[in-house]
Amino acid sequence: MSDSTTTPTSTDTRQPAKSAVSRFLQATELDTRLIGMIGALALIWIGFHLYGQLVNGFGAFLTPRNLWNLSVQTASVGIMACGMVLVIITRHIDLSVGSLLGFCAVTMGVTQVWILPGLLGIGHPLIWIIAVIVGLITGTLVGALHGWLVAYRNIPAFIVTLGGLLVWRGAAFLIARGETISPVDETFKLLGGGPFGAIGATGSWIVGLIGCAAAIAMVFFGRRQRLRFGFALRPVWADVFIAGLSCSAIIGAVLLVNSYPWPKGIVKRYAAENNITIPEGGLFISHGFAIPVLILIAVAIVMTIVMSRTRFGRYVYAIGGNPEAAALAGINTKLMTVKIFALMGFLAGLSAAVASARLGSATNALGTLDELYVIAAAVIGGTSLAGGVGTIYGAVLGALVMQSLQTGMVLIGFDAAIQQIVVGSVLVLAVYLDNLYRRAAK
Repeated sequence: MSDSTTTPTSTDTRQPAKSAVSRFLQATELDTRLIGMIGALALIWIGFHLYGQLVNGFGAFLTPRNLWNLSVQTASVGIMACGMVLVIITRHIDLSVGSLLGFCAVTMGVTQVWILPGLLGIGHPLIWIIAVIVGLITGTLVGALHGWLVAYRNIPAFIVTLGGLLVWRGAAFLIARGETISPVDETFKLLGGGPFGAIGATGSWIVGLIGCAAAIAMVFFGRRQRLRFGFALRPVWADVFIAGLSCSAIIGAVLLVNSYPWPKGIVKRYAAENNITIPEGGLFISHGFAIPVLILIAVAIVMTIVMSRTRFGRYVYAIGGNPEAAALAGINTKLMTVKIFALMGFLAGLSAAVASARLGSATNALGTLDELYVIAAAVIGGTSLAGGVGTIYGAVLGALVMQSLQTGMVLIGFDAAIQQIVVGSVLVLAVYLDNLYRRAAK
């Protein structure tokens, strides 16, 4: 009789060892999408710089002047992209933001150039403040109207905002009578940047040190919160690494903006007006952080706190994840929609102040095609068109990527047609990569 017993085969249940990179990412909890975007941005910057060196004999991209101007140019689109994230997360779209920017800019221009000087007197210190408030209120009311039509009249956001794209551009033309409204208030112009629209070297170091202190505090209090609620802690070295990396990035930004000096002609005029003797080697006055960049940073910080630390932000993600379940859970999805579009309108008004101040005038053509760049910035930054996924810092980085592409193509001499082809291709590629990422995450 043969032995029918068999020896059981042992199965190896051990998990494969993780690579050093995987262990590092797990310990630091860094967002892989964020790392990918920063890597893509670095490739864009280095690529345009090297191309300029090969073709023109010098690279003009990675210079303090170009990077400072790049940050200012990013501000307007970046501000609106912070609001577009919320709109797309909740499965809507806003095609009217560019036209709304132009409408708000014209409204502010008419207020401070045609109306208030006759009421308050030319050069009155309240003119620019009232003009900005009027622009912000205008944008908020228009955005709330769009949200009301979407939420309470069940008109698709695509149709409402497509109509708004046409309506508000036409309204801006009628109000301005097709004219360029200028000159705007001198203090108002500071919101657009420039040598006098920046905070200088000392102010930039103050901002940088405050930013470093905030970064360290966030890591410290985040660790305390994890201990308080019993969540898993990151290794101490990981917290130190994150704090150190954040501070290094902030200090690097300060050194960069402080290395860009005022133009010589402006320095001479400034020295003459203030009885300053220019030394033999010249007078070096740093630009420092531009005011529009500080506005963008402030908006990004506030919006990040709103999305991650408030009930409003949790409701936004809940509606984007499953609108029906959110409504059944007691969330007033219709009122939330109105609030989200009103916030988008408010940010469009703020962006209009920055854009018209930088231009030094208001025109109905201001903001043309900005809606496409804002949507592209949000999508490139990781906001999913399927809803429920998106971050503010991703949208800001997306805006920087978009502006870097445009600036780089201008520097190397690409015409407008090629620029549009590249921007459109990048947008399609971003959506495709988002689809691949969501499939891999399932």
